[in-house]
Amino acid sequence: MEDCCWGSLLSHLPSLLLLLQLPAGGSAEEFMVIGPTEPIVAALGGDITLPCRVSPAMDVENMELRWFRSKFSEAVFIYQNQREQTEEQLPQYRGRTSLVKDFFSQGEAAVHIHNVQAFDNGLYTCFFRMGIFYEEASVELKVAGVGSAPQVHITGPEEDGVRVVCMASGWFPKPQVQWRALSGEKFLTFSETQAQDAAGLFTIEATLVVRNSSSGNVTCSVLNPILGQEKAMAIFIPEPFFPQSSPWKLAFMVILTVLMLLLLGAVFYIMREHTAKLQEMQEWENLHRDKEEDQQIKEEALKARDEYQADLDWRKSVYLAALKKAQLYADWRKEKFQALSVSLDPGSAHSSLAVSNDKTSVTFKDSAKDAAEGTYSVLGHEGITSACCYWEVEIRNAERSEWGLGVCRRDVERKGWYQECPGKGFWVVGVYGKKVYFLSDNSELLVPVPQRVGVFLDLKEGDVSFYNMTDGSHIFSFPLASSSGTLFPYFRLRTGDVSLTICSGVGGSVQTPLPVNNPPCSSEEPVSLSGQGFSSGCGVDGDLPGAESPLLPWGPEAKSP
Repeated sequence: MEDCCWGSLLSHLPSLLLLLQLPAGGSAEEFMVIGPTEPIVAALGGDITLPCRVSPAMDVENMELRWFRSKFSEAVFIYQNQREQTEEQLPQYRGRTSLVKDFFSQGEAAVHIHNVQAFDNGLYTCFFRMGIFYEEASVELKVAGVGSAPQVHITGPEEDGVRVVCMASGWFPKPQVQWRALSGEKFLTFSETQAQDAAGLFTIEATLVVRNSSSGNVTCSVLNPILGQEKAMAIFIPEPFFPQSSPWKLAFMVILTVLMLLLLGAVFYIMREHTAKLQEMQEWENLHRDKEEDQQIKEEALKARDEYQADLDWRKSVYLAALKKAQLYADWRKEKFQALSVSLDPGSAHSSLAVSNDKTSVTFKDSAKDAAEGTYSVLGHEGITSACCYWEVEIRNAERSEWGLGVCRRDVERKGWYQECPGKGFWVVGVYGKKVYFLSDNSELLVPVPQRVGVFLDLKEGDVSFYNMTDGSHIFSFPLASSSGTLFPYFRLRTGDVSLTICSGVGGSVQTPLPVNNPPCSSEEPVSLSGQGFSSGCGVDGDLPGAESPLLPWGPEAKSP
């Protein structure tokens, strides 16, 4: 017996030596893995084989073989190092799989699955690796199972027919259910519900309402779409199971239809009336809202007008208050003052003075030109008791002589040497030593000697102002005491070849800058002359520039004393 074994071993020695010379990792040749091109169908509870092969054909004994589901780690079967590996195998496949090695040498390998279950249905991947080279292929497994025959029974009347239910269980995949009449005609309208148990098998329930008593037998068939196997069951529906038609049914349906039409008509009419009423109410609300908006706009406009008028009145009052303090140019003053035609009173003239025949000019008599220095004056003929007026006086040789003019009270002392100051009843400016003074405290006014002087008397506001009518600039202003009484124009000569001539009431135009859109000024009270004196009034109808207006002359010559 030993001799036989040794002989057999010696006969296989060349093959063993050749096997030992091969690399431990097997052939390094590249290959392809090929699986079945068509899905493999397996019956529930049966066995199935999932084959794969390599191309070109080679021995796969020393390769790593693996069958897995969707992930590499979801192993169905693993063959490595020439033995089965179970560490990574899914629990549901342990004990149900085995390897088919019959054709390893031709490059074919297959995994055998026992007792196929519903969850085995799906896609598999077979993976072959040798050394560092590997390839894989996909295998589709379709599991199919035929369950119980359908159970059909009548559950009761349904509206105008009979309700029939068909139930079948243990099918995989979901079966197709069909109802047919005795004539073979298919019922297309029925309801169907389905459910799966823990094993993944389907239970189907299909409900049909048979309304035609002539249908007789109805058949429920359940078909497995993969295997093409069908199970069916028929049931006979007796005539008494169908509801009996009542002779009053047609009349009831007609009456019900008429009532429904009447109800729809009433609803339509009510909705139309309601819609019309809503539209009318909407229009009324729109009109009311528009009226309220118009009223609000009107009130806002009136409020804005009142605010504007109040602001305008305030600005006018502020302006008028400032205007009283502002020293305007002469031409602007003339717009609000009434021109006064002044005539001299020869009876009030000093004996050394000569008054012209027209009583508008006064000068020294020829015999008095070389007389000693003194104060020689003459008054206007008419007294002024209440006025807003002005007059202009032309001075000949104004710079080479000494003179003065202004206003005074009737009862002043004008004999000999006297002081021309407001305390004595005189409001006078004059020239002494080629310089202009206001004769209150003999203070010098830093203005050029005027050739033509305008005297503006405002007894209403209580001031008298003097202007240079050549350039329109302000010279000086006196405040008047409230007890000044009747005032008279005052003219005084002192030395030099001088004459004072009262110009016409309007006077010549002075070359002064005029404001744009200078508002007109009109007298509210006409000037009137009387034997007792002169009275007039002056008012401003329009708005004049305020004291802060950029058109007012603001400089040293415009400041009040």
